[in-house]
Amino acid sequence: MLDLDTREWLLTNGLGSFASGTVSDVRTRTYHGWLFAATKPPSERTLLFSHLEASLEVLGNVVALGTNFWGNGQIEPTGYELLRCFDINPVPKWIWGQDNWQLTRQLVMPYGWEGSREWGVGSREENHSTDAINRVSPHSQFCHRTLIQYRYEGSHTAILRLRLLIAERDFHHQQTASPRLQFLQLLGEQQVCLQAKNSGHLGIPWHLRWTQGIYQTDAVWYWNYGFPEERKRGLGDKEDLYSPGYLVVTLQPGDTVTLEARVGFPDPMPGVLTSETFAEAVKAEQKRLSQIFGWREGGRGAALRLRSVTEGQESSTSATLSDRGAGEQGNNYESQMPYAQCPLSQQLIKASDQFIVYRASIAGPTVIAGYHWFNDWGRDTLIALPGLALVPQRFDLAKGVLRTFGHYCRHGLIPNAFPDVNGEPIYNSIDAALWWIETLGLYLEATQDWEFLAEQFPIVQQIYKAFVGGTHFDIQVDATDGLVSWDAPGVALTWMDVVIGAYPVTPRYGKPVEINALWYSALCWLSQWAERLSQLEYREPVRLTKQAQRYAQQAQHVKTSLQKFWNPQMGYLYDTIEPDDRRNFQIRPNAVLALSLHHCAFSKQQGCQVLDLATGSLLTPYGLRSLDPGDPEYKGRYEGNQEQRDRAYHQGTVWAWLIGPYIRAWQRFYPQRSLPFDWQPLLDHFLFDACLGSISEIFDGDAPHKPRGAIAQAWSVAEVIRHIN
Repeated sequence: MLDLDTREWLLTNGLGSFASGTVSDVRTRTYHGWLFAATKPPSERTLLFSHLEASLEVLGNVVALGTNFWGNGQIEPTGYELLRCFDINPVPKWIWGQDNWQLTRQLVMPYGWEGSREWGVGSREENHSTDAINRVSPHSQFCHRTLIQYRYEGSHTAILRLRLLIAERDFHHQQTASPRLQFLQLLGEQQVCLQAKNSGHLGIPWHLRWTQGIYQTDAVWYWNYGFPEERKRGLGDKEDLYSPGYLVVTLQPGDTVTLEARVGFPDPMPGVLTSETFAEAVKAEQKRLSQIFGWREGGRGAALRLRSVTEGQESSTSATLSDRGAGEQGNNYESQMPYAQCPLSQQLIKASDQFIVYRASIAGPTVIAGYHWFNDWGRDTLIALPGLALVPQRFDLAKGVLRTFGHYCRHGLIPNAFPDVNGEPIYNSIDAALWWIETLGLYLEATQDWEFLAEQFPIVQQIYKAFVGGTHFDIQVDATDGLVSWDAPGVALTWMDVVIGAYPVTPRYGKPVEINALWYSALCWLSQWAERLSQLEYREPVRLTKQAQRYAQQAQHVKTSLQKFWNPQMGYLYDTIEPDDRRNFQIRPNAVLALSLHHCAFSKQQGCQVLDLATGSLLTPYGLRSLDPGDPEYKGRYEGNQEQRDRAYHQGTVWAWLIGPYIRAWQRFYPQRSLPFDWQPLLDHFLFDACLGSISEIFDGDAPHKPRGAIAQAWSVAEVIRHIN
């Protein structure tokens, strides 16, 4: 791609809407555009506003500032050649220029609530004492909008032309010009209202307004835009965009023009759009983040007092980011680094907030698993929640998510996905319920919120009874050894969940090691909680005491049975015990997961041996491989068409989120030894690679470990937050 900088940027609005593109301003993906509106938050994301194609005329010389890939492979125009610099903080900013002029463009996507305080925002005291996360004022309303501002500097008058490129299509697909697809526009005073009409069906209305300029209607299709990133993935890679017209703005040196693209018909009493509107929106977002996280406004190094995820005690730190040691050993196994006392910490926290969204169908908070293409997933949400909510003390957020998922518990299972509209959630996970218990335990340790435990304990017991008595997918505790087993053809219920046709790539039927480690930890939590509730005089203390004893006895039985997973010849844990009692001896990171939970059943000698082998076989600068490179099924590069990528997804691909479990296990079993992991490559990736200011979902198993998959992944960011603190 010549010298094009195709690193990406991302803006979100807390409702699932987003804007995204590249540093060089060329669109390389179906998911690049300035307004993808989640009309049923956080779902039904629809591209409405692709971009503005800009040109600038100075002293009769017209230069095109845009850059486009076309389906025939050409790049035209080549505005990137005039791009002088790009900055991501606090919002994406581009500067184009020549000797006698300079043009700056900035974009911001304001937070999507209007009319009331955002959930999770308020005083720190209020957030800790009230359930603000689930409160929605009747005066609240969703708002999906993007603000764009251009500023001209030069020695002569300039004419800026901005051509609108628009669409109406699902964010996964491309738009194709068709006689059936029309775009209606209604021109008003310094604004234009737009709406698609496809085969007689009206689309989403939205409007664009501006502070100055003259709009010219000039309807034309632009055919055959090319998306090289989609071509690499074996997907549709061409699109047609529609232009209803263009805006002509005469600019004196120092002038700005501000535009707002907003979903909905124009307000008859709109707020005034001025040159200050953009700066006000940026400041409002900075204030919102400051209120949530307790930052001092404008303080680049503002200290944030962090609460231990499991101990519920504030901790101060004095190490530096260059320290590579494991940190002080404690019951929470969290590293101790000065996370909140440097600008990097605020960038990580800002990145984490992009995944927190409101889901209308459940009227509560949830977590987008990753951008651009993922929705919210139960397992991912629960694994990410400690980093996204507990470390930065967003306790109401954690409580709201846990309550919502608990509310939808059915047959002892926690949903792995929610429907976009009416319909039942999807219950296709064996571990979401167990992660729910594990994360509930971390929340309770951090907050000592025993009233919430009393509220949720019936759900905890429902999960326990379902696993013991049996539930969907033939999930059931084996009466002989106390271990959890499952056996259902054509599905994949663990986090290694790829299914091609009717065949799981990594089926893992029977007794997976991390599932049973989670089961053991859950039984330990249940015993502790029943004892705690009996002391708090919570319903039938004598019965609760007996239950606590039974849970403890069962946990001991499971602890003993977990030794079935020990492979003394390899010094590692079997990945699964299959339904016919065969052992799967592949070296996978699930053994490390089993060592990283709050309650661990394995000895120090076993833990050290597992970590030694995992360090040599699975550890990379960006996370853990999903399979040992020496395995005949190993695939070192995640590339090709959908099936090729799916076959590599859990067969060697590196997962960034797994660095968190690895660190927690290391700190448990090697508390006095330095962590054999250099943070710098992953932090450099966060700051300078792929999606600037976020962390990719996965990386190639083979060096140089190219980032792949979603450009911004919730649990990748969350696990770094848990340990760079």
